[in-house]
Amino acid sequence: MKSIAKLGFVVAAFAAAAPAAPQPHLQTAVLAGGCFWGMEAVFEHVKGVSDVVSGFAGGSAADASYDKVSSEGTGHAEAVKISFDPARISYAQLLQIYFSVAHDPTEVNRQGPDVGPSYRSAIFPQGAQQKATAAHVISLLKAKGVHVATRLESGGFYPAESFHQDFERKHPTYPYIVVNDLPKLAHLKAKYPQWWKA
Repeated sequence: MKSIAKLGFVVAAFAAAAPAAPQPHLQTAVLAGGCFWGMEAVFEHVKGVSDVVSGFAGGSAADASYDKVSSEGTGHAEAVKISFDPARISYAQLLQIYFSVAHDPTEVNRQGPDVGPSYRSAIFPQGAQQKATAAHVISLLKAKGVHVATRLESGGFYPAESFHQDFERKHPTYPYIVVNDLPKLAHLKAKYPQWWKA
């Protein structure tokens, strides 16, 4: 991943400096970064995350199906909806994992073998605080010379078909998972053992 070595340091510095504010027990994050199988696999193995749902962000509910989104004309991004406990892992720390492990934020409309706008790098903030946090992290990365393609977007989230849920857990030997996603899990475990959940 090109200049991704800088990502962990910059985002970690921000995450450590982010002020702790009173939070509800569970919060939601919606992140897009290529095929949702890999994004889901990474965040399912993060301590403090209670649920991850693969789906589509942006676009309309009527077109939120795998077949339609794959046409690359619906405006959706493959994404994950993450339920997390901010007392155990903060939104800024989730972004640290997102930028440095879960995907390559320097790629435009692609991740690995997947090409098209549905595979774009995008954050769908769930409120003003998340939007401010994400914008600040992106600005820090850009200030360090990282060519971040990640966009801040708005729009609803629509779960994908049941076949796509928990895909890595159900199909750990599926060739796409072995080649593209298991290395991300190994990277997560090695880089952030404090957040690794088996």
